[in-house]
Amino acid sequence: MSKAVYIAPIDGKPGKPGQVYYPLTVRTVPKPTPQGKELLIKLTAASLNHRDLFLRQHLYPGVTFDVPLLADGVGTVISAGPEVSNAEKWKATGYRIMGGTKSYDKGTLQEFITLPESEVEEAPAHLSDAEAAALPLTGLTAWRALVSKAGERNSKDGAAIIVTGIGGGVALMALRFAVARGAHVFVTSSSEEKIQKAVELGASGGVNYKEEGWDKKLLSMLPAGKKNFDAIIDGAGGDSIEKAVKLLKVGGVISIYGMTVSPKMPFLMQAVLKNIDVRGSTMGSRKEFKEMVEYVREKNIHPVVSRTLQTEIDDLAGLDGLFEDMKQGKQFGKLVIDFGKTSNSKL
Repeated sequence: MSKAVYIAPIDGKPGKPGQVYYPLTVRTVPKPTPQGKELLIKLTAASLNHRDLFLRQHLYPGVTFDVPLLADGVGTVISAGPEVSNAEKWKATGYRIMGGTKSYDKGTLQEFITLPESEVEEAPAHLSDAEAAALPLTGLTAWRALVSKAGERNSKDGAAIIVTGIGGGVALMALRFAVARGAHVFVTSSSEEKIQKAVELGASGGVNYKEEGWDKKLLSMLPAGKKNFDAIIDGAGGDSIEKAVKLLKVGGVISIYGMTVSPKMPFLMQAVLKNIDVRGSTMGSRKEFKEMVEYVREKNIHPVVSRTLQTEIDDLAGLDGLFEDMKQGKQFGKLVIDFGKTSNSKL
């Protein structure tokens, strides 16, 4: 048997979006058997994303009470279906967006899971279980926003980049990747503490976006020979394009992977005249996922983990504490539950 964590309806009914906060519940389910080209994975750690909080608030598409939560996870392959080409055991980190929705019936907040062998990658050996569990969704989103959308020329070897809202998982992975690629990275945050932590991770500097004239302050920080930034990696939206007009070079790129401030962004004529490219960026492709994992392995990159809860998978109070950190914006990096050392389920 296997334990799995779900969200539960209140009084047996779905709640109103944004006005409900679904409780967590644990179910004991049969341990799955791998079929065809599937792998049976004993999961050891899983991490939260904002989508998981939105699911509990009924603010994410396709909310369901019948699929275990969480999209990111790591585990060890313990058996394989009869059509798997290589049945050796390895640490695996998953690719697809999983957990809590009707679009896919898998989630990583459970002890055992079967996945097609094409949907997993060998986790880089230098990562702990918590770090590997923190990598997939944020790593891929950051990789596409930085490398695929901002472009090679604007994301490496002396390029000047702004990463907004440092402290979130995607922003921190974008920082990690950009620094490893030789770019000058500058960050924004409302927290001086988070800016300082980002500098310790390799950022060239940062500003508090609540301060008057923060955009001018950023421009004054540019390295010698640079008059403007090459790209902005943004998860906020709002007035990002208005600020980009002042900050970016002619033909610069603003790569947007989220809109936490506002779901609408006015596109200004100044941006047209400056030939600024605004590129929306979603999670990424299977090919990009493989490239991202290989780059993490090659460059020995470590995802930033804000807090790891080492406990039983059915520690709902502890899990609620991780969700509370996210609700209050306390985290700097990913929030992880590591249940590999405490699981009592038999293989």
